[in-house]
Amino acid sequence: MTDQTQSSSFPRINPEVSSSSHFSPNPINTIEDTGLSALFLQDLALKILYFQGFMTGYKVAEALCLPFTGMVDQLLDALKRDKLVEVKSSQMGLGEGAYLYAITGAGITHAREALDRCQYAGPAPVPLEAYNESVLRQSRGRMFVTSRNMRQIMGDLVFGDEVFHRLGPAVNSGTSIFIYGAPGNGKTSVARAIGNQVLTQTMYIPYAIFVDGQVITMFDSMNHQLAAEDETGPQNRGMKGRKDQRWVKIQRPFIMVGGELTLTGLDLVFNETLKFYEAPFQVKANGGILLIDDFGRQQVRPRDLLNRWIVPLENRIDYLSLHTGRKIEVPFDVLVMFSTNLPPKDLVDEAFLRRLRHKIEITDPDAVHYREIFMRVAAQKGVVFSDEGLNYLLEEWYAKHNRKLRASHPRDLCDQIIDISRYFSIEPVMSREMIDQAASSYFVEL
Repeated sequence: MTDQTQSSSFPRINPEVSSSSHFSPNPINTIEDTGLSALFLQDLALKILYFQGFMTGYKVAEALCLPFTGMVDQLLDALKRDKLVEVKSSQMGLGEGAYLYAITGAGITHAREALDRCQYAGPAPVPLEAYNESVLRQSRGRMFVTSRNMRQIMGDLVFGDEVFHRLGPAVNSGTSIFIYGAPGNGKTSVARAIGNQVLTQTMYIPYAIFVDGQVITMFDSMNHQLAAEDETGPQNRGMKGRKDQRWVKIQRPFIMVGGELTLTGLDLVFNETLKFYEAPFQVKANGGILLIDDFGRQQVRPRDLLNRWIVPLENRIDYLSLHTGRKIEVPFDVLVMFSTNLPPKDLVDEAFLRRLRHKIEITDPDAVHYREIFMRVAAQKGVVFSDEGLNYLLEEWYAKHNRKLRASHPRDLCDQIIDISRYFSIEPVMSREMIDQAASSYFVEL
């Protein structure tokens, strides 16, 4: 791996001087501007027509995310000359883009041959080199937090100053954070708060990537949230001089995976039926955050999972394998967050923990913080707070049972009180009777 790292093929850009404002997809006006061959694009257009049936030239351009004039019109002209498509009708005065195109019998045969090689029939991909450069130019490097805004970022989460002031530098590192502690104290909420508040910037990613004749789908509507565009609507996709529509503007990604994560899910996923790839989680998370929740409960050993992360975490480069055997490299611009309820010593040894930059324990709240959490939750949910009721709860249901305070308990107990009050048509208050009924339904003696 060391030799591969030293011979990295894509340019290095200092993340401290990079930001999303330094990257916007350039307009493309010719087929050469796409970085793809005309034959590949012709096959892609033919596959789209095969699946869609009759389409106008403008609709074909929209599906390809390419300008009609000077590009898609040339592709369709070539397909017409080869008798693979034909014009079924035209509307005078509206230009060739309004012509209705249909695939011919010869075109169907050719399209099926192309589909045997790859069934991808979507927006034209961008070359791998263009994607790599875009990640480096949109680096998270300038997304810093400070002690002044950290509490705002955490929102309603209540922690001691020590935890807040350890989380801030960890976020700024942009590398890895290992968050551990007992369940119910807000580890996942911390990660979500960082994801929702810190990652307010936008970035561009391609719908798909092209490398060595292979297509890798990138945009994932389940994990990527679209951002507002300056130019919207299919009418812009048929015009020259506009932003390259093969790129989509998104909020910086926050992707969470849990027990379903496997080692194979961290490499290119090749669909044997469709004959194209899907980008793995960490590539989809480039420029943002990848949260591995419930670390240690995956179907793969923690040691094997961390072994997979060693090179990317240290060198900020990831290596992925094509089914042909070739390895490709992509930037690794991801803040990886590991969250676990298990003791660190039960997961990995000291050598592995050392490779994780920041280790932060989210401890049980003390009585002061527990009261503050309860007051905030009660106000949000419309439960009438009472110090007398809280003291009764702490004495009767915590001290007597040697039960530990958890940050999630106030929320859950308030929900119980609300359920009870609705059933009896009474006001949700922290009376002894209400607390006893709520706590007896909520707590279980283990």
